[in-house]
Amino acid sequence: MKKYSAIPTPCYVLESERLEKNAKILEIVRQQSGAKVLLALKGYAFWREFGILRQKLNGCCASGLYEAKLAFEEFGGRESQKEICVYSPAFKEAEMSAILPLATSIIFNSFYQYATYKDRILDKNKQLENLGLSPIKMGLRINPLYSEVTPAIYNPCSKVSRLGIVPSEFEKGVKEHGLEGVSGLHFHTHCEQNADALCRTLEHVEKHFKPYLENVAWVNFGGGHHITRSDYDVNLLIQTIKDFKERYHNIEVILEPGEAIGWQCGFLIASVIDIVKNDQEIAILDASFSAHMPDCLEMPYRPSILKISVENDEELIEVEKGENQGAFSYFLGGPTCLAGDFMGSFSFEAPLKRGDKIVFQDMLHYTIVKNNSFNGVPLPSLARLDQQGFKILKNFSYEDYKNRN
Repeated sequence: MKKYSAIPTPCYVLESERLEKNAKILEIVRQQSGAKVLLALKGYAFWREFGILRQKLNGCCASGLYEAKLAFEEFGGRESQKEICVYSPAFKEAEMSAILPLATSIIFNSFYQYATYKDRILDKNKQLENLGLSPIKMGLRINPLYSEVTPAIYNPCSKVSRLGIVPSEFEKGVKEHGLEGVSGLHFHTHCEQNADALCRTLEHVEKHFKPYLENVAWVNFGGGHHITRSDYDVNLLIQTIKDFKERYHNIEVILEPGEAIGWQCGFLIASVIDIVKNDQEIAILDASFSAHMPDCLEMPYRPSILKISVENDEELIEVEKGENQGAFSYFLGGPTCLAGDFMGSFSFEAPLKRGDKIVFQDMLHYTIVKNNSFNGVPLPSLARLDQQGFKILKNFSYEDYKNRN
């Protein structure tokens, strides 16, 4: 069976069975810990395949109006017993007017923002109450001055971070503005981390904010919990949540996984268009690191890849061997004019040929939501691979490029 060679490139391909596996793990966490689990749309917004996630999760967290609208339209809101939690470093007036009909909770990044919109939310809650609907919950994002995240670009507790209210400013804010209507706190300090990092983080959260934890109804532990990774300590996470709930009058705990949703559940496939030489062999692909896989360059990290070739109508799959570990080494570069749009080197036992395909594994999270059409390079198609076979869900055209410029 030819799994890869017939797929048109470039293309992001969701592997449905793997997504379902991730969803089931998160459902177990939800059921056994008593926490609510929300899909973080900033990391994974493949809405055409939300079906299994709607069944297993409590709702979505959104980073602003557009994600809130997507959650409302494709995942469901309060009328369907789903949560839409909205947080932004700063809400604009026009955005808030549009968010109020959608959100089930709104988290503010500063006391100024809270004071600016508090009365509007309280007024909206009176309307919702008259309709017999649940009110909008208000929360504040805190900065516990502790995060184990590296590199600094992803560390929300780094020096001069704009994300969350530090303890000293929180005290000042309470004295100046009070906490009327605030029912919860939110921290987000993780990125691709195991449950032990959460345990250590909670020590700092409780050290700085314990009096407030004792008087709120919910705490949002944010995202960055690598729950679906094979070595993640799910039992420790569940027990940590249960212990925290017990310490704070059965307080509601919320998790916001994004990467853990799409972790290892899809790939980006590209074709080798040409091979040039400048000291080393360089394969030019029809997919771009900077435009289609930006985290590879931002973090940076080295993706796991497969080489796909066809000989005598047989599909040959080779796992990349590691830098200088195979007989043939290549840098891989994209079709853009950005000089740094390349990575390497990658090596194989068999030579790479024009027309071969490269599969970049684990490319469904923080890729589609961040990609761009720099240089007019076409966006990769979106597709699904399941037991019924391969299906294109969305092709992008020149009109998509033209309409955004």
